[in-house]
Amino acid sequence: MSTQAAVPARTLRTFSQSVAEAMAAVPSITPAEARRRMQQDPNTLLIDVRDAADIAASGIIPGAVAISYGALTYQADNEVPAEWRSPLLADRSRPIIVNCEVGPLGALGAKLLYDMGFTNVSILTGGVQAWKAAGFATEAFPR
Repeated sequence: MSTQAAVPARTLRTFSQSVAEAMAAVPSITPAEARRRMQQDPNTLLIDVRDAADIAASGIIPGAVAISYGALTYQADNEVPAEWRSPLLADRSRPIIVNCEVGPLGALGAKLLYDMGFTNVSILTGGVQAWKAAGFATEAFPR
């Protein structure tokens, strides 16, 4: 007789399926709209969820903060020790725009925040590449 517990059935999800789910749950905005929002409301937080090496390779949008997707998982969580949290993420109603290089990881980051109870989250459509294609500047990282 086996003493191992039965493994519950699970639904497997691919990266593409996770991104599609995120895109369906969180609104996307264009680079022009993101720029307008950041100019009109200085409290708007733009989060770049790429790893530092990736940001260094292509630059960061001026005014954005770098919080990698991995770090975002705990820095936005109110149930972890206070020293793990980012004070930038204390206000769950703060306007937040999440970006990455071309969009998918930004979508996952935005969905993570949405699932954690943030109420004013958007995805930057096309990420930094779309920002640059729109004619907007980036800056070197680290600053």
